[in-house]
Amino acid sequence: MFEVQIYTDRRNKLKNNFDSGLLLFLGNDESPANYIGNTYSFRQDSTFLYYFGLDVPGLAALIDIDNNIETLYGSDFTVDDIVWMGPQPTIAELAVKSGIGKTAGNNNLEEDIKTAISSGRKIHFIPPYRAEHLIRLGDLTGLNHSRVAEYVSGKLIKTIVEQRSVKSKEEIDEIDSAVDIAARMHTAAMKMLKPGIYERKIAGMIEGVALSLGIGMSFRPIVSIHGETLHNHHYDNLMKEGDLLVNDSGAESLRYYASDITRTIPVSGKFTQKQKEIYQVVLNAQMNAINSVKPEMMHKDIHLNSAKDIVKGLKEIGLMKGDTDEAVNAGAHALFFPHGLGHMMGLDVHDMENLGEQYVGYDDNVSRSEQFGLKYLRLAKALQPGFVFTVEPGIYFIPELIDMWKNKNQFQEFINYNRVEEYRDFGGIRIEDDVVVTEEGFRVLGTKPIPKTVEEVEDIASS
Repeated sequence: MFEVQIYTDRRNKLKNNFDSGLLLFLGNDESPANYIGNTYSFRQDSTFLYYFGLDVPGLAALIDIDNNIETLYGSDFTVDDIVWMGPQPTIAELAVKSGIGKTAGNNNLEEDIKTAISSGRKIHFIPPYRAEHLIRLGDLTGLNHSRVAEYVSGKLIKTIVEQRSVKSKEEIDEIDSAVDIAARMHTAAMKMLKPGIYERKIAGMIEGVALSLGIGMSFRPIVSIHGETLHNHHYDNLMKEGDLLVNDSGAESLRYYASDITRTIPVSGKFTQKQKEIYQVVLNAQMNAINSVKPEMMHKDIHLNSAKDIVKGLKEIGLMKGDTDEAVNAGAHALFFPHGLGHMMGLDVHDMENLGEQYVGYDDNVSRSEQFGLKYLRLAKALQPGFVFTVEPGIYFIPELIDMWKNKNQFQEFINYNRVEEYRDFGGIRIEDDVVVTEEGFRVLGTKPIPKTVEEVEDIASS
């Protein structure tokens, strides 16, 4: 946890946006893997962590705006629990750590909520992403479970997003720490990589590094020689000479802040000429995107400029043709770059995505496109100092997508399909770093750069 005053200040700032009603926050519970006593690693809800800091299952909190009362709900552990778990803090002790003045048992929460509802008071809650929270919200409010989503509080969502989007110095320090852990993971992967080993050896090693230095992985890592599959989560392939390994992985700091880094590495230690050419196009697009970051810049514009950089590079190689601006406006680049440039990051690797991407990455000034590729852009709105997000362009050769577009004669004026056929088995390349917007411009997070130029990657991978 941070110092108690940080959580008190966060809640006070939140409360200042509401004139009346109650704000309900549900913490996460243990989640069984295959029976009740064998659980997945516990991960507290990020919004609960942000406002209360308590990394303990089975908690809930209620902020009464009208009476300015904050209540922590939970149940003290029994002696039977302590036999297996060791000494545990009481609910009263947890409340003190979070700066909360009142506690109550979990069995009191339903009564308090229903009393408020019967008095005509508004209950504000955020969208549930776990089935048990959906059920509990139905039980607490008397709503049918199928209708809970209709009653989530748009005002609470928008207020939380606005507050959590701008990271404090303490938060940025945590993300720096998480990036430094990821740096250790990625450089170790580069050194370990060689033909004749399975992807799982790299995946297992980087998870070990994450657990030894922080809380663990910030998401299930992508460690794959089939980088053309954007989220490839299995590790069964035997790596061989000439393959490229996409390592998209990140860690959580000791206070649960995330990092998300991608490097693409030649399994043999050296890029082929064809691989080097595509890699350099991606790297140029990434560096140009990072260098253009500044307050009030529309992130959608940075994304589109990266798409133009990719088109220009692919034209030089002979894979694309025609007018660059027209190709990007039409969406022809999405054959090779079918995803968004980046996403917000903080306590969640896709920060606050549970609250709704339309609130996190979009606002009244920019709406989501329906165009293939561009519609997957998670962050489009104007950047503000304190925003933390990823910058991760890529180029991919997806055989099924190539065949579909080619058979439809789609964008023949921009795509050289005969040349593309020579790259069907190429795979994919993605390069990703984490950036914070500053008053002056930007800073790449982490205390030292993670190798990414062709020369840097080859130097480590071939050592």
